[in-house]
Amino acid sequence: MKGSLPEVHRVLTSIPDFRGLAADSYTTQRLGGLTNLVFKIDMGKDRYVLRIPGKGTEQYIDRSVEIHNARVAARAGVSAEVIYSNTKSGVMLTRHIDDIVTMTPDEFSNRERSAARAAKALKQMHSFPEAFQFRFELFAMIDEYLKVLDERKAELPEGYFDLVRAAHPVREALHRNPVDLVPCHCDPLCENFLDSGERMWIVDWEYSGMNDPLWDLGDLSVEAGFTPEQDLELIWAYCGGEPGRSEIARMTIYKAMCDLLWTLWGLIQHSDGNQAEDFWAYSIERFDRCKSLMTSAAFDQHVNDIGIK
Repeated sequence: MKGSLPEVHRVLTSIPDFRGLAADSYTTQRLGGLTNLVFKIDMGKDRYVLRIPGKGTEQYIDRSVEIHNARVAARAGVSAEVIYSNTKSGVMLTRHIDDIVTMTPDEFSNRERSAARAAKALKQMHSFPEAFQFRFELFAMIDEYLKVLDERKAELPEGYFDLVRAAHPVREALHRNPVDLVPCHCDPLCENFLDSGERMWIVDWEYSGMNDPLWDLGDLSVEAGFTPEQDLELIWAYCGGEPGRSEIARMTIYKAMCDLLWTLWGLIQHSDGNQAEDFWAYSIERFDRCKSLMTSAAFDQHVNDIGIK
């Protein structure tokens, strides 16, 4: 798109280093994003990604935490350099990463060893010694999202509270068998992975925090629709060899728990009137998938395996 869109130009020229920038001196290209407006800004020699936050996101995203964590991830060498950020407006400008493919479930299926490259990028982030701000508390977040939806008198899928109660043994098992928390992405959508064919980059740190590292693996498996073979590629690459029963159990359990959480997130988007996609259908799909896994014959054994070293 030659030139600029009025809103993009207004936001871009509010950034101190870009004040006075001519509207015809760059091109814009809309990129993905479910809740935000994201654009590639091409100035010829330099390329950036401009993120304009979506309506209502300030209710459940702490921008100061996100910006801190995004800068840590850049220092860890897994994410894009942050050029500008504003904790009040939520506007962020990052360096564009060239010569990459934005991942999708199909790309993960078709690009050889892509699950392994994603695992290595996650391991690099998880191993970085600098801590993220915020502690990702799964069940506290479920309670908070339920509170938001209750205040809005929003509809929930039939049986949601039954599934939350069925997750109590999971909560207890995780509490009895804690692991060291590490800097985690916590929302590893396929589109947040950028692949050069030799390495993966990870972007979008809105939900990041200190967390059990196996959350990122389980969540990515769900988002990418990994096959059992891809799951094995992912966790073997992450562990640098054969994983233990506990690692497999945690990854599998978090596949269910991420759907339990993101069902509620989708319902919040639905109640916000977000038109990026059909968020009611999105939530129901996640809810049904979570229920299917939690009621499977093997799930209780995975819960028991959490504590096996």
